[in-house]
Order: sequence, then C-alpha cells, then structure tokens
Amino acid sequence: MRISRKIGRFALDRAVLMLLALLALGLAARGWVEDHPQHNPFAPLDIAHPPGWATGIKLAALREDVEECRAVLERGGIAFDVLPSAGDGQCARTDRTVLRGNTIAPASPQMTCPVAAALHVWLTHSARPAAEDILGSPLVRIEHMGTFNCRRIGGGESGNWSEHASGNAIDIAAFVLEDGRRISLTRGWDGPEEEQVFLRTVRDGACASFSTVLSPAYNAAHADHFHFDQAPRMIGGVCR
Repeated sequence: MRISRKIGRFALDRAVLMLLALLALGLAARGWVEDHPQHNPFAPLDIAHPPGWATGIKLAALREDVEECRAVLERGGIAFDVLPSAGDGQCARTDRTVLRGNTIAPASPQMTCPVAAALHVWLTHSARPAAEDILGSPLVRIEHMGTFNCRRIGGGESGNWSEHASGNAIDIAAFVLEDGRRISLTRGWDGPEEEQVFLRTVRDGACASFSTVLSPAYNAAHADHFHFDQAPRMIGGVCR
C-alpha cells in the first residue's frame, strides 16, 4: 500500500514538474517572439525588420487591407502618393500607389500598395545587401519595364488576365550601381560569374516578398526581366 502511494506521489510530482517546464518554455518562447517581431504574425509589418517566419504572411495580408499597407509604407519612411481609382472591368484599379524618389526608373510607376511594400522589403533586405556583398558597390537604382498594362497573360485575346492589368505587378530589367555599372538580365543572367550570382541571389530573395517571381529560368518570355506580382497564391507562391 505504501509502495503504491509513493509511486502515485512520484507520478504526480513528475507531472507537475513537466507542466512547470512546459510553462517556462512557453513563457520563454513568447518573450523571444516579442523580441523578434519578424517571426510574430500578430506584430505589425515593419520594412526595417529583417525577413522572418511571419513576413510572407504579413505581406500577403496587405492584399486585403490597403489602409494597413499604406501605414506600413509610412512607418518605413517610404514616400508615396495615392491616385484616384481608374479603369473598369478586369482593368479596374482601385489602388493606384505611386512611389516617389529616384530609386526606380522610369520614375513614378503606378502599382498596388502590396507590390510597393513587397518591393521595398526586397530592396532593403535582398537587392541592396546583395549588390554590396557580391558586386562591391551600393545599388542606387532599379530599372523596370512597366507595372500597369491592361492585357491578358501573353498579350492574346483569350486566357487569364495578367496581374499587370490591375497594376499588381512590376517587371525589373536592370540594376544600376553607384560605381556606374549597369547589371541587366539580358547580359548578366548568363554573363560574368559575379553578375550571375547577384541576379540569382536577388531572384531568390524576391521569393520571400512576392507571391509570384518569374525569371529567365522560367521561359524565354522572361529572358530580359524579372516578373514580380502579389496575386493571391497557395502557401509558398510561385518562384521560378
């Protein structure tokens, strides 16, 4: 009888100790997440925070909350203008965000706010660091081939509408460095080794920010540019 009571008390003590250990672990994990908001899906997105487990979720959520998206740009010190709605049907643009400054050329492209936010997360944490680490010179400008184009994918008269039809995409053609070099996809994708490494690094980095990333590795139509968009996708998006 005494033995069974001792065994019972031992099992109870062990269960209490395990419960306390789990509680302590939970509190420690909570504190760690609070100290690392990039991993906390409930913390507001901040462009200055390094990408984390929750960054993609937060960027995706901006597609349904334009006001929060604009707040993200404001918190990040990103200068932008909001234009009135335009277009109709598949080419209706209720969100026309224009980024100010000389980071993008040609200047002042119209895009959705979620594309603008993802673009700056990518620039801050992928493109700019890669330029300095791999090419040895700061990135001063990116050159694009357009954001808005009221058309279907491939430009035909049938098929799915492109994300460009609503300005929910941007095509990147080249990167200009402070030392004057211009790294284009046309020349650099299969060009000098360091340019190949740089372009593939920034392509991979974009996959953490955008729902769709298409590169020259995808098909011949993208031989001269990266296509980035924020279309609703399944978890993981498209990264090619």
